[in-house]
Amino acid sequence: MLILTAREVRQVLDGAEHQVVGAVSRAYRLHAAGRTVLPHSLFLRFPEAARDRIIALPGYLGNAGDAGGPGDEEPVAGIKWISSFPGNLDAGLERASAAIILNSMRTGHPEVLLEGSVVSARRTAASAALAAATLAPREPQTGVTLIGCGVINFEVLTFLRALLPDLAEVTLFDLDPARVRAFAERCAARLPGLRTGTAERIEDALAAHRLVSIATTAAAPHLDTSPCRPGTLLLHLSLRDLTPETVLSSVNIVDDADHVCREATSLHLAEQRAGHRDFIADSIGAVLTDGRRDRDPEALTVFSPFGLGVLDLAVADLVRRRAREQGLGTDVPDFLSPEA
Repeated sequence: MLILTAREVRQVLDGAEHQVVGAVSRAYRLHAAGRTVLPHSLFLRFPEAARDRIIALPGYLGNAGDAGGPGDEEPVAGIKWISSFPGNLDAGLERASAAIILNSMRTGHPEVLLEGSVVSARRTAASAALAAATLAPREPQTGVTLIGCGVINFEVLTFLRALLPDLAEVTLFDLDPARVRAFAERCAARLPGLRTGTAERIEDALAAHRLVSIATTAAAPHLDTSPCRPGTLLLHLSLRDLTPETVLSSVNIVDDADHVCREATSLHLAEQRAGHRDFIADSIGAVLTDGRRDRDPEALTVFSPFGLGVLDLAVADLVRRRAREQGLGTDVPDFLSPEA
């Protein structure tokens, strides 16, 4: 068993944004081609703490022909076990923590245990940036608004900078002014040359740019999107911010309709309201397979990724391969030994 800590996972992934996006893109294409097995995520909730949850995401990621052809990664199976405890933020702790296990496809034995919150954040960010680059307007994308100044949106900004060469400005909004200030300071230190502004009102933040990333801890719809400019792309990463009316009136791109239309997401509520899923225009995997899709210059386009477990497997497998090349991790050869 190879064990990789958060520090080692970060060491492997820092500066590897294009490789992570490549792994995520490949996983989406394989999923669209039916080369994955993806059971529904299992949500463990607690009666005394309604906002807290731990989610299990099992999956199998195949390859183009499940034959391990030249230049194609071997299939991988495993599970991510990720918690979200929003109250951690008030205690100065990270909201999310996770572990990922990768299993041998020959014996079924667990082979790798790695810290998973870094993988989870970066595959989410890679997914968002990939959508922004693929669902692109005809004019260059020079600015982005971030609603929610936490870990996820900082990773999103990092990946957007890697994929959108014209991105030069970011506008920040959060209900906590201290988080906005800390985020802006981190931008100045880690992303030099990026103009960073703040918005006092969420309406001003939504109107600032035609690219908006939403990563909040909202448990129910709350956002009025009427201030958004025509042609705006909303990266709806937290999944519960938009009203059913907004969803039903938008061009909706998802990662998987069956996965995203559950657990009281905004799309789930829209489906319950409408009685159908006809409001979903396409999946990101199909768009990637068919080629870039231009954004409607007049409509609001919404990308709502549920967060497929196969993305975690794809990035975790990338971490495994790069860690072995770099000699990182702790090998525990007797992890499964039945002997005392």
